[in-house]
Amino acid sequence: MLHTMRWFGPNDPVSLMDIRQAGCAGIVTALHQIPVGEVWSVEAIQERINIIEQDNAQYTPLHWSVVESLPVHEDIKKGLPSREYFIENYKISLQNLVKCGIKTVCYNFMPVLDWSRTNINYEMPDGSKALRFVWEDFAIFDLYILKRPNAEKAYEIEVIESAKTKFDSMSSDEIQSLKNTALLGLPGSEEAFDLNTFQGLLDNYSKIGDAELRANLYYFIQHVAPFAQEIGINLCIHPDDPPKSLLGLPRVVSSEDDLAKLMNACDTIANGITFCTGSLGVRKDNDLPKMIERFGERIHFIHLRTTKREENPMNFHEAAHLAGDVDMYEVIKALIKEQNRRKVAGQIEIAIPMRPDHGHQMLDDLNKKTYPGYSAIGRLKGLAELRGLEMAIERNLQ
Repeated sequence: MLHTMRWFGPNDPVSLMDIRQAGCAGIVTALHQIPVGEVWSVEAIQERINIIEQDNAQYTPLHWSVVESLPVHEDIKKGLPSREYFIENYKISLQNLVKCGIKTVCYNFMPVLDWSRTNINYEMPDGSKALRFVWEDFAIFDLYILKRPNAEKAYEIEVIESAKTKFDSMSSDEIQSLKNTALLGLPGSEEAFDLNTFQGLLDNYSKIGDAELRANLYYFIQHVAPFAQEIGINLCIHPDDPPKSLLGLPRVVSSEDDLAKLMNACDTIANGITFCTGSLGVRKDNDLPKMIERFGERIHFIHLRTTKREENPMNFHEAAHLAGDVDMYEVIKALIKEQNRRKVAGQIEIAIPMRPDHGHQMLDDLNKKTYPGYSAIGRLKGLAELRGLEMAIERNLQ
């Protein structure tokens, strides 16, 4: 696989040299400074490329391998008439990326929230810190902090009662921490939604259920993927994180069946998948190696991480990369077999870009301020473990 790491641009506390020394050849990044829906110009794309490649003559080369993400405007997700304008802008951005030599673009179709956790500093037994999602805590936010209308319909009575008991015992600092964490909008960002306006964002989806969101996703991909195929770019959707409905919002990219329906909605290679083992692995009913075998030719990008379902299976935390509920041996084995299939088929680009996702905050990084899940040393540890496992499986398959 092509080893990469996510980099959030010049303000990222993890430097390009850190990523280079971790053993990566590829950079996964995006132009976060450009408002969602606006065109990414060739000039802006090339400026980022120049930053990434500025030391290539002196050191091991780095290249911008994957865009994560070129965000989909909310008007497209909501199916508003203005989506036509934003779809055209999306196509122009794709065309400009191709002009600059970038051919893999990750995106997601999660309404409002990109991801959701309730704790970004969960202490592990070894003293490192991980990301965690606790259903009861999310209910506290939904019911007693946000106070979403009719939120109680989403929870069993036992959860409502235990959430109320816990909420009543929480300090103001604990409530503030939970609120800030639940309102985080994007991975790698410390910016959170404003509680006073957040309900309004949810209300925009009051008449959009599962069927409507699927229809809007399929409309988008049917208009964009054929164009992407024509210009030589691969789109790859990121699964829902976590893969379940939250805050009354539909989630339609959570299971094998969801992915099958999306692939069938536009049967072209450019309509592809970001295979995130952490997001998909939260659900026990997702058989990841079999999904790789089924969707292999559509997998254009890989996120390797694992989560651990807790005693209450609604709760999970980010485990060490070779621990947790994901059988990483079988996952990497299936991915290597897919790469071998591509080689036999005579494909030019065989190596699938992979990045170690959501490392634990540990060692010296415990004393640094880093983006949640994206500290350097935890991802370095994960990448080292994954690279060793990859090499062993490759040798065994020869």
